[in-house]
Amino acid sequence: MSTHARITASVYTSHVPAIGVAMDQGRTQEPYWLPLFAGYAPSRRWMDANRPDAIVLVYNDHANAFSLDMIPTFALGTADRYAPADEGWGPRAVPPVHGHGELAAHIAQSVIQQDFDLTLINRMTVDHGLTVPLSLLFGEQAPGASGWPVPVIPLAVNVVQYPVPSGRRCLQLGQAIRRAVESFDTPLNVQVWGTGGMSHQLQGPRAGLINREWDNAWMDRLIADPRGLSEMPHLDYVREAGSEGIELVMWLIARGAMADLDGGGPPRVAHRFYHVPASNTAVGHLILENP
Repeated sequence: MSTHARITASVYTSHVPAIGVAMDQGRTQEPYWLPLFAGYAPSRRWMDANRPDAIVLVYNDHANAFSLDMIPTFALGTADRYAPADEGWGPRAVPPVHGHGELAAHIAQSVIQQDFDLTLINRMTVDHGLTVPLSLLFGEQAPGASGWPVPVIPLAVNVVQYPVPSGRRCLQLGQAIRRAVESFDTPLNVQVWGTGGMSHQLQGPRAGLINREWDNAWMDRLIADPRGLSEMPHLDYVREAGSEGIELVMWLIARGAMADLDGGGPPRVAHRFYHVPASNTAVGHLILENP
């Protein structure tokens, strides 16, 4: 048995705020929402059978922890606890997120020594970008609960204000995180989650844009050709997937953490799901297991 941590799987999902509202208001069985939540039912069963010891969750803050006054490109949470953010109508009625300070500090040390200039965050709130994926994979949690079932290390990525990181740099960061995790001398099972997307645009003449064909082709390449996909220019994301489609570069961080990027075997697709619409967004979801 290994004496070090390892990344066992990566999880990819949209983080649409309306999904959290539907769950919080008990509307998941309504005709509009039922098909979406049915698509995550296999994922919750998979999570029950593959519960990790820690999750590195890649997401973007939506002007809650950060603002235009301070825009870190990559910000790693190193705290032991994160409260839900007030996004304008009060914090979500979900438990606080507990971190894994020891593993987060190790990842920070390792990744910075691999020449990534991370911003380290010792105190922040977390918004729907992080809590909605947790709700989708773990189900409804009592607001009074002491925390979520698994410790979470937040990794916030700037995909809100240009310039944003390239897909290539995101893939490389995922590889650096994998090396960091594998050098942690405690036998933990770790998952890396990439969130955001898929195609959507929230403003302007193309508001409401959804591109099913492009989304599914992008997921095909994420599985089979992550290096090639990482070279896709930002302009392609904006043109084909809308102004907010650029969030998908965060999925490349999780994909970079998989073993095949450094000589391991190809990942196994445990579950794949796509649904439109959820609010005005296309929802994509994927689970990849390391061999």
